[in-house]
Amino acid sequence: MENWIPLFDILMNSPCPEAQASLWLQHSYNPSSSSVSITTSSFLSLLTKPTLLHSDSDSDSSHSHTQRFMWIQTLPNVLQARLLSFLAFDHMRFCAFDLYKLANNFLTADDHHHQLLDFWVKTAARQLLDLVSHSNFDWVSGFSLDSDAHEEFEVFPDCLKQAVDCDSDIVLPWLPVLSHELNIGMPVDTFGIFYDDSLNAVEKIEDADFHKVASGVGFVHVSNDRVNPETENVAAILKSKILNSECAVELADEIRKLCDGPNVNSLAVLSLVEPWQADDETASLLISHFSNQSSQNLSWPSHVLCSILLPKLLQLEEPASRMLVTSTIEYCKMHQRSSVYALLYPLILRKNGINNPIGDVVARVVKECLHPAHVSSFCQKLLCGEDDAGKFVCLPCHQYLISDKLVWNEPLFSLFQTILNHNVLLTEDSVARLVYHVGQSAIRLRDSLKFGNFLLCLVNKCTPLIRSHKVSLIRAVEHTNTIVSKSLISKLTSL
Repeated sequence: MENWIPLFDILMNSPCPEAQASLWLQHSYNPSSSSVSITTSSFLSLLTKPTLLHSDSDSDSSHSHTQRFMWIQTLPNVLQARLLSFLAFDHMRFCAFDLYKLANNFLTADDHHHQLLDFWVKTAARQLLDLVSHSNFDWVSGFSLDSDAHEEFEVFPDCLKQAVDCDSDIVLPWLPVLSHELNIGMPVDTFGIFYDDSLNAVEKIEDADFHKVASGVGFVHVSNDRVNPETENVAAILKSKILNSECAVELADEIRKLCDGPNVNSLAVLSLVEPWQADDETASLLISHFSNQSSQNLSWPSHVLCSILLPKLLQLEEPASRMLVTSTIEYCKMHQRSSVYALLYPLILRKNGINNPIGDVVARVVKECLHPAHVSSFCQKLLCGEDDAGKFVCLPCHQYLISDKLVWNEPLFSLFQTILNHNVLLTEDSVARLVYHVGQSAIRLRDSLKFGNFLLCLVNKCTPLIRSHKVSLIRAVEHTNTIVSKSLISKLTSL
């Protein structure tokens, strides 16, 4: 086991684990050695070593039963997935039959364990099984399209026959698609958010192809004439209760009930209720209660963020309260995509630029709620896909607080320094755009130590990608006058 610790360390911590693990194995494996500790067969023996685990019974905790696992199945899911991915990447070095048994054992477990199998582990096991499985395809010779069997391809499967035969307008009961909408394109609001006139003003931010959306600042177009007078009256009452800081749990239930009503535009309702006017304690309780509610409306998390948290954070001038930050983090962890398009984008595109309190909140969301690969994609769109960056969710009454361009100030450079220190691997295009904005800001921020520290971080973290920008960066650094300027020029010169 000790001999394989460096390999496990690579698989856990390397940004490119499969290739680096393969290189380590190539250097460490010596078939002529008398030692059998570093061989492919010994590695597979370690992974498939039978292991017994004791667990309490669900019905009676006083009784326990023993379950048999392979040793690899006792490891964390992320390590299991990376191990299987590495074996698939370097499968030519291993015995195909042993790899087949290993992958097959993952996928042929009993129903209970198969349901608990992590998605990425299952995917990696299937990939490995596909690579090492061989078939002569003899079964194809018995399949003839000359028979009546081809007619089976022209009928609906049994799961859809009932939907086809019934008179309902709903085509697929689990999807919000009506029959008359199948051949009708979804109209697009002039500000870039999909708008559905047949139902509500449903924001399709979760699944929309942002490359096909019109350019410009994207905020949801809401008109109050889509809210009936009775709903307006109830919304006015709820607004009064929010201003008076009444029971947050009851308020959350009443708001949700009002937004879930038939033919109700939830964004229009929220713009009338104005939940962002609540104090931090009430707002935090509303967010926490909404996170415990299930919803069939995929846009609801975006609506919650843009109507409660976003307005409060956009106008933040002092450090946010611990209660508000905690509720923001917990909600964004559960709704990562919504947090990007309904919170991070509009915050970073704040008209006057982000300040230190806003930068601190954004940094915490980035570090605690998003995977580094997700952050890299987010930075790519923010820096390079300027049209995409304008596609976010924002109520019209707050649109005046948001710009369509980034304001490159000290807090924004500090935010990107935090992102780089979080081991986020930026793309070459993203680094090129950062270098461009460094050149544009060098004279204006010549005495800024935060700007200098960002440059130092950029040089240290993105060394391979900035070599082609060496001359531009040296020119930019020559305009600065901080305690790190000489160190930066020295580092850049030695690249």
